[in-house]
Amino acid sequence: MPHSVSPKRNDDEAMPDASAETGGIKLEDMFNDDENDEFPASSAPDVKMESPPAPEIAEPPAPAPSGVDTDVMLAFYQRLFPFRYLFQWLNHGIVPTRDFGNREFALTLQNDAYLRYQSYTTADLFRKDILKMNPSRFEIGPVYSTNPRDRKTLRGGQMKPVSKELVFDIDLTDYDDIRTCCVKANICAKCWAFVTMAIKVIDTALQEDFGFEHILWVYSGRRGAHAWVCDPRARNLPDDRRRAIAGYLEILRGGSQSNKRVNLKRPLHPHVLRSLDILKHSFAQTTLGDQDTFLSEEQAERLLALLPDQNLNEALRKKWGASPDRPSTSKWADIDALAKTGKSSTLNPVTLRDAKQDIVLEYTYPRLDAEVSKKMIHLLKSPFVIHPGTGRVCVPIDARKADEFDPLSVPTVMNLLAEIDAYDAEHPVGTAEVEVPDGEGSAMNGSDIKGGRKLQDYEKTSLKPYVDYFRSFIAGLLKEERAGKRDREGTAPAPKPDPMEF
Repeated sequence: MPHSVSPKRNDDEAMPDASAETGGIKLEDMFNDDENDEFPASSAPDVKMESPPAPEIAEPPAPAPSGVDTDVMLAFYQRLFPFRYLFQWLNHGIVPTRDFGNREFALTLQNDAYLRYQSYTTADLFRKDILKMNPSRFEIGPVYSTNPRDRKTLRGGQMKPVSKELVFDIDLTDYDDIRTCCVKANICAKCWAFVTMAIKVIDTALQEDFGFEHILWVYSGRRGAHAWVCDPRARNLPDDRRRAIAGYLEILRGGSQSNKRVNLKRPLHPHVLRSLDILKHSFAQTTLGDQDTFLSEEQAERLLALLPDQNLNEALRKKWGASPDRPSTSKWADIDALAKTGKSSTLNPVTLRDAKQDIVLEYTYPRLDAEVSKKMIHLLKSPFVIHPGTGRVCVPIDARKADEFDPLSVPTVMNLLAEIDAYDAEHPVGTAEVEVPDGEGSAMNGSDIKGGRKLQDYEKTSLKPYVDYFRSFIAGLLKEERAGKRDREGTAPAPKPDPMEF
């Protein structure tokens, strides 16, 4: 193989043990609610954290084993996976706390076994277990009231989820009824535009309607994106508030075969108006342009079913029937052109305008898997794991530059390992000085560079900008955590108005 599996890891310095107490974040008044008791029974083994034995296998098994070679996966974990930064992100600080120690991890092993309720007190224990188990991927669950490994020793109801990031899931398979370029797991730049639109709409709503600031978007590795809302208020939301937020963002109703999935009251809510403003340009570029969605007779009939006037519909049907290859842009323009000719005496211009707005939303508004967002106990794939089907890394997406993100250019694990080998071949040990930015969590690898700092392996690869963005995101989150701690120890901030009153 072109790469080496090193016994050493970039960030191998020891971390202190978890503290006995966790500085919990008290909810602001707008999110106060009764404790939610909805929680499944637990039955995990009693395991000591310092030397965890092979954990219990949960049923049913996880889907599809990894297509990435086990040695390649191990090399990735040893040389590239940012364990220390992931720890800081989930721990909300540098010194280990219960935010990390009581967090559930679920591992999918190379033989397809699925291990639930794994937990680790420190970043080092976490890293060592991942290297030992060498999973094809792992998922992140909630923080529990007690160590999830101890669940078998507890009576029912003693272990409850107490916090987790508010998460959202966008999958392009939910757009299969409208995208004309790809189906199922396949994607291209044309249909990825739907994910880009969804990121813009959801990110804007979370910031402007709910006041959330720390939203981490992550590429799923193949055909979608996940959002992790990491603000303390979001992490502490009970399930009923999570359901309410998911419902607030869920405009499309019914399945993809429904005749009309958007039925909104007028005047439109500010969130909907803002979404329309974001989507109207993209509608022209995707649905009418790249996708040419209304080109086929079947899709043209679906469009006509969403229009409010039968006389107008008949005129459009006749015009389009005479020109079977008429593109979607022309068909969309025909609606207003024929409406202005007065062919229908019953047509209400306001009703037509409203119908066209609903069509824009039906074809371009985010199609969320709302169930992912509604419950704290839902597990979601970790950032920076490898997608087993594509070999691509699940890298963060900067929502401010969503238009620039290209999923097909995201590095694969084989590319990254080859980049390390190429860099090391061009920069033999002791030949140059390299400046590496200081920062919490930086660590040295096995490559010695005489007279200068030692590069971490990820800095030799195209993974570097993604890790750097993740580091900057964590820095902003930890800054708020420290400010919140000072507020709790001093004067609490004034409560904010309740955004759920909509």
